[in-house]
Amino acid sequence: MYDIDLFDATAAIISSLHSKGRAVICYFSTQYEDWRPDAKDFTSAVLGANLDDWPGERFVDIRSAVIRKIMTARMDLAVSKGCDGIEPDNVDGYANSNGLGLTAANQIEYNKFLASEAHKRGLSIGLKNDLDQVSALVSYFDWALNEQCNEYGECAYLNPFVSAGKAVFGVEYTGSASSVCSKMVTSKFSWLMKDLDLGAKLTQCCTYANGGCATRPAYTCTSSNARRAMYEEEEVAMVGEEEVAAVEEVEMVEEEVASAASLVYPTVVVAALALALAF
Repeated sequence: MYDIDLFDATAAIISSLHSKGRAVICYFSTQYEDWRPDAKDFTSAVLGANLDDWPGERFVDIRSAVIRKIMTARMDLAVSKGCDGIEPDNVDGYANSNGLGLTAANQIEYNKFLASEAHKRGLSIGLKNDLDQVSALVSYFDWALNEQCNEYGECAYLNPFVSAGKAVFGVEYTGSASSVCSKMVTSKFSWLMKDLDLGAKLTQCCTYANGGCATRPAYTCTSSNARRAMYEEEEVAMVGEEEVAAVEEVEMVEEEVASAASLVYPTVVVAALALALAF
């Protein structure tokens, strides 16, 4: 799998990667970046605080229709270039000093929106970091991507993805390969080790079946229509499960009512008999 920049990569590059059997994930930030070609579409009303250590980047109001229109346009661009999936970055603005008063609930709703819109277009979507909300979002995202969970002791937050049979990808910039890789393989994560400049020799902590790094899983590029149909089937199944749960809840309530009635009824009968005998 290759994770490349949505704007910088061309359709020809993506097609070339496909011809080599690579899945292509296209990266874009969900925040404002002043050098992007669509930067002019961000109105001043939706811009918040600057991102620390990232000049030219600002948090945005994820509740805004303006922002959602920009993000869906980016997804449309991903489809037009042939991306198999997307990696929307900075999906945890609520946990930062964003200058917009964003809440955890705002973020969960927005992240679900991103996942839904990606699936409508036949794109897979990964959850980037946002570890505190994994449990609420794991069923909406197809895989997870993380940086430095080993360094910060946060990898356990990603276990729900593994439990759901979904891939967890990530990278570490510090530590020894022998220590990091053993942990990641045990956790069933697929991990890389690089330096921050991405210039050092790559170390890959593989979890591929049947031979580890020596055996790479076959990749078949399915059309966006095929992926969209798959996601629609999953959504129908999810709705079906919710309907079953709702019916079961109603039946449970009915049973509780019936049980309560059975307790009340004998008392009423006894009282009625006592009244009859009194007369």
